[in-house]
Amino acid sequence: MEATIYSLIPAILMLILVLLTRKILLSLGTGIIVGALLLHEFNIFASLKQIWIVFRDIFYVIDEGWNFSNLYLLGFLLLLGITTAFMTASGGSKAFGEWAIRRVKTRRGAQLIPSVLGILIFIDDYFNSLAVGQVARPVTDRFKISRAKLAYIIDSTSAPITVITPISSWGAYIIGTLGSIFAAAEITAFQPLEAFVRMVPLNFYAFAAIISVFIVALFNFNFGLMRKHEETAISTGELYDKTKGNIAGDLQSELTPHKNGKMRHLLLPIGTLVLITVIVMLITGYLATEGQVTIFTLFANTDVNLSLFIGGLAAVLISLCLSLMQGSSSSTTLLIFKEGIKSMLPAIYILILAWMIGSIIDLIGTGAYLAEVVERLSFNTDYLALLLFLVAGFMALSTGTSWGTFGIMLPIAAQIAFAYDIDLVLPAMAAVLAGSVFGDHCSPISDTSILSSTGAGSNHIDHVLTQIPYALLSALAAGIGYVIYGFTHQTFVALLATIITMVVLLFTLGSIVKKKRT
Repeated sequence: MEATIYSLIPAILMLILVLLTRKILLSLGTGIIVGALLLHEFNIFASLKQIWIVFRDIFYVIDEGWNFSNLYLLGFLLLLGITTAFMTASGGSKAFGEWAIRRVKTRRGAQLIPSVLGILIFIDDYFNSLAVGQVARPVTDRFKISRAKLAYIIDSTSAPITVITPISSWGAYIIGTLGSIFAAAEITAFQPLEAFVRMVPLNFYAFAAIISVFIVALFNFNFGLMRKHEETAISTGELYDKTKGNIAGDLQSELTPHKNGKMRHLLLPIGTLVLITVIVMLITGYLATEGQVTIFTLFANTDVNLSLFIGGLAAVLISLCLSLMQGSSSSTTLLIFKEGIKSMLPAIYILILAWMIGSIIDLIGTGAYLAEVVERLSFNTDYLALLLFLVAGFMALSTGTSWGTFGIMLPIAAQIAFAYDIDLVLPAMAAVLAGSVFGDHCSPISDTSILSSTGAGSNHIDHVLTQIPYALLSALAAGIGYVIYGFTHQTFVALLATIITMVVLLFTLGSIVKKKRT
């Protein structure tokens, strides 16, 4: 059943269960089991063995040894939980929130803080998702902004900004991929960096998503389930639904803030995390680069997960020192470690299951099947970008990975476009990037979305379901942009049409919602 229409079943079943049950672990687990059964033609023992193998490979791969990349990321999550617990117990988060109350006077201002930070922290999506949440959460909590709203702001700025920034882990990866594609296809019309820069304004979804975040923050447009979460937060002060079990990244057991807590008890650990992570990213990129060293090769070869782990370890050590200087006892310190680790366990459970179903979906050939469908289709080449945007979106939604979709669809997009007209190559590949981010925003198994939920302290399914309407609006605007590009072949005209469409959609729906309320 590999690479056939049946390969879509695990992903579609999982998505249906998420919508019907709102239980992410149940949905992921069911998708894993069904996928393994399909992969081995319902041989129960072979299927169970396959499930064990994909679980084992998260930590240890037989032919390669320990899977340090995954271990570093899981370790970083635990370290981040401990750092957050220290910032809470030391009174740093409370002090920062009180400072923000004096400086930020409105809910609008509080929502703009994570929006702006999401643009400024463009180096890596994981780093963005978790760092922005830790800084912004004390402020948004004080202004009764729902955790689902915060998660939306984080998620809808992290991937969109990194995918259009050449000096980022995403940008470096894409530029490297473009280089290998151009070499294989003997395309010499442009260099990889030049191609990436020229593709940026053609990534209509990224611009639509970023613009929507700022309009939503400025005008408080809340649609669908987001409206319910925001109204509950304002009227009751409950920032998330506490009946849905433990929330990843949120401290369930109250840690009493130290009465002498200062802003430095939050800013120093966060500053250390940012500084050390960036330094280690540059060092690991330098050590892994062969030949000429440039800023692009540094980010192309960096070890992001190792950098995050070392940055998280440094943040914990700084937090521990600050806590000891406050006179914390050994029992209090142990409690902080315990609560910090416990707060991150829900995120780790979801992430592990997401990795497992991602492996199953890869083995069963979901992405390969969709790619084959595209290659077989007959279509008007003027709308190649629109078609690739839609297919890449569905592929990323099904597989939960932007980078995996890049790897499969970028070479196919270049190959199809090159066969018709070399001028279609860049729009085709830009549409793949745009569609990949769109699908990633809608997928419950996207690691970026999982980490955005964790950074915001939001229930993960609540985040996914509240973000989907905004992602669909951005996709609609981007789709119209690609249609207009097909007519005109003018990048500026199509991008302007995308932006105008996004603004009109948001204000039109916003006015409709406000009329219903009155």
